[in-house]
Amino acid sequence: MIVYFNGQFQELNEVKISPFDRGFLYADGVYEVIRTYYGKLFKYADHLERFKASLDAIKINYAETDLLEQNIYKLFELNKYTNPNISFYIQITRGVSFPRKHPFPSADVKPTVFISASTIENDEHAINKGIKAILEEDTRWTRCNIKSVSLLPAVLANQHAVEEGAEEAIMIRDGLLMEGSHTNFWGIKNGEVWTAPLSNLILPGITRTVILEICSYIGIRVNEQAIDKNDINNFDEFFISGTTTEVKPVTQIGADVIGSGVPGEITCRIYDAYLKYVESRNWF
Repeated sequence: MIVYFNGQFQELNEVKISPFDRGFLYADGVYEVIRTYYGKLFKYADHLERFKASLDAIKINYAETDLLEQNIYKLFELNKYTNPNISFYIQITRGVSFPRKHPFPSADVKPTVFISASTIENDEHAINKGIKAILEEDTRWTRCNIKSVSLLPAVLANQHAVEEGAEEAIMIRDGLLMEGSHTNFWGIKNGEVWTAPLSNLILPGITRTVILEICSYIGIRVNEQAIDKNDINNFDEFFISGTTTEVKPVTQIGADVIGSGVPGEITCRIYDAYLKYVESRNWF
């Protein structure tokens, strides 16, 4: 597999990252995940804006963000993908600095830039049957709106989900359901869609924005309000969303089966509308 690393396209096994890279030592970096449909980057401008916001938030000065798009497409070409649906992982750290010190290094230290690609396979079983999720106390920091590479609390939460036979862990903060360990979270009650409002406590998902637009277009009411964990049984449907997740029904939370245990009607309407939006190709 060919990847992009610090200005060069090279085989993955040829990449060498210094142990003094601040991403390795401090998780001092941010990332972004962008996907393609039909060989075209989906909502690229929105992803780039969010990526720049993450870079700015942790004060990484990277002046070449305008080159990312062409490097991503070059990576697509070099790997000779036949699957038009590809996920690109982009990571930028503050760079290599020795000796190891907490303060930022001097301005002449260059950021470390890495891009890799992988194919996306549709999870038809999850779409048709739904997934199980668990509830997990949110032990992450309070800047969840930054796509930081410091993901250990989310990794541990998701691992707990896997150990419980589930796909996702829904994070609870102060009794409220905020988001999944790597997805946005949604509930549906009395025909109205609920999701936590944008704040420093959730990621401003690109797919989240698309879903809000879709709901408006097809006439589904939206309440941007976090769901109380004690109110779960009063909801009719749940689903998660994300760049590679798209729209995925949640039919079980912990031991509780949601509704009749199959994907709900409104969730399916939103998913179908999402697919039609993608197929319209009006986003590029």
